[in-house]
Amino acid sequence: MTRPTSRRTVLTAAIAAAAGAGAAASAVPASAAPSRTSRTSSSPAAASLVDNRFWTTYTDWRCGSSAGTRAVAGRRPGLVISAPAGSTDYTDPHTGTTKAWEYATWTSPVHRSAVPATEVIASWNAHTPQGTWIQIEMRGRYSDGTDTPWYVMGRWAAGDTDIRRTSVDDQTDGRSTVWTDTFSLDDVASGLRLVSYRLRLTLHRAPGTSLTPTVHRVGAMASDIPDRFTVPATAPGAARELPVPRYSQNVHVGEYPEYDNGGEAWCSPTSSQMIIEYWGRKPTPEDLAWVKPGLADPQVCHAARHTFDYQYEGCGNWPFNAAYAATYRDMNAVVTRLGSLTDLEKLTAAGIPVITSQSFLKGELTGAGYGTAGHLMTVIGFTADGDVIANDPASPSNDAVRRVYQRREWENIWLRTKRYDANGAVRSGTGGVCYVYWPAGVSAGQQRVLRSLGLT
Repeated sequence: MTRPTSRRTVLTAAIAAAAGAGAAASAVPASAAPSRTSRTSSSPAAASLVDNRFWTTYTDWRCGSSAGTRAVAGRRPGLVISAPAGSTDYTDPHTGTTKAWEYATWTSPVHRSAVPATEVIASWNAHTPQGTWIQIEMRGRYSDGTDTPWYVMGRWAAGDTDIRRTSVDDQTDGRSTVWTDTFSLDDVASGLRLVSYRLRLTLHRAPGTSLTPTVHRVGAMASDIPDRFTVPATAPGAARELPVPRYSQNVHVGEYPEYDNGGEAWCSPTSSQMIIEYWGRKPTPEDLAWVKPGLADPQVCHAARHTFDYQYEGCGNWPFNAAYAATYRDMNAVVTRLGSLTDLEKLTAAGIPVITSQSFLKGELTGAGYGTAGHLMTVIGFTADGDVIANDPASPSNDAVRRVYQRREWENIWLRTKRYDANGAVRSGTGGVCYVYWPAGVSAGQQRVLRSLGLT
């Protein structure tokens, strides 16, 4: 199976070249490849490797500093515009249209990371009715006491009629760079690390209206681990298989090529849609009215459109997928890293499937039948022998989506931070990157597992 190289893969190659890691990216196809070399994990056993911090409670929203925003209490607390702090003109780089917007801001308290970090990935959950959008920024402090600029981590709206949701390229201070969705130090070997950060939300609305976005969650995962080609093996844990819907991205090959060349590159939104529907949510018929009649699984087309990053020119922006999942009723969604299959088994045993990001050569993952510079799939459980049961969207049909992959192969492919491409050049691995989605009101046991991994 071959698929075209994604823009995330191109960015990966650029990073590797800058670090002296090798030649151009593999021509082996990709749907959503990793964005940086040094990757980390999240587990009690690897507590020094990752730091998750999410602001989501009423108390959280009342902390920090506000200019025109206010906290809203209730079952799902949030942050809204109270009175605009000012107005601004925004020229959308993807349409050329300039429009005026009222705005208000909230800046988090300084969070000192438990991990002096080489990377930070932000994620957020928000409701953005038509006529509103949000911007998420991060400013960090280096271990030498100096600060980064305010980096834009995303400009986001659930729809695409007010602004085109976008990452922002060419953000660097010569010491760190934002690669699509990931803040990364440029020279990890120098010993420089990010020791703390703040996040800033800017909420926008059409002038003269009472509209407002509502942000329910914002936060980040900071991490730092040594580069590694292999990871320690873990012993099998609980066996369970979750009844997650099965969707193939390849059913949609050639459909809506304006969204990342069509379905062959839709591994991320296809995986997101599987888990959204596992939790009993789906687009309404009105939501799907724009999809051409007669297409199979139109909700997958919908997911691709509403995760598409107009700068990255793809559907594989990690936080944009989490933000899309959280547009559904009472859904929470984060981007993080896990430290082992043991962590993943805890989640699936608790009834929580997980979307994982990995890259591998053809032949490294027995039964896959393809190689990829980056691909998302949905882990739905484990066999009694500890092998991974995955809904792999890179399958020829929905019926073929369920796969069983060998535990040791899958574990190493997912958790490694370094790998070789088909030409023998060193490339990056994701080091355990995953999306975790869950609804409000999960069981006490599910809440305990999420809390143990730093996700609530």
